[in-house]
Amino acid sequence: MDDSSQNATGSAGATADQAAPRHAAGHRTKVLVVKPGLDGHDRGAKVIAIALKEAGMEVVYMGLHQTVEAIVRAGIDEDVDVIGLSILTGGHLPICRRLMELLAAEGADDIAVCVGGVIPKKDIAVLEAMGVKGVFPGGAHLDDIVAAITALTR
Repeated sequence: MDDSSQNATGSAGATADQAAPRHAAGHRTKVLVVKPGLDGHDRGAKVIAIALKEAGMEVVYMGLHQTVEAIVRAGIDEDVDVIGLSILTGGHLPICRRLMELLAAEGADDIAVCVGGVIPKKDIAVLEAMGVKGVFPGGAHLDDIVAAITALTR
């Protein structure tokens, strides 16, 4: 997830009619923001976390160097609505594939997954096909990311 001010070139996330609500009306959206793998640059993830908090969401920031298994466990334990991954290393396809598999195996595939960072246009459809609900390549606007996550959890 990027804090740049250019237009997003990929998916802006799900629309409200695509989202299945996990909680009762009035529930405060809870998002886990995390940096999987060996990527050590977390400025964008922190900017996203702040934007989501300012939009009224509860944010759990898990930090750097997290394994997919730890991310799934934290998402379940924290009862989050959305897991937001920030990936700049190019590992978004295997990381997201494994994350989606583990969420399904744990019966937690109702947790929406979003990913942002260095995501080539050709990979957006692949990510969406595996069930990723929001894809935010470099240059995505913060307002668009917040709106998409809000729509996912209505």
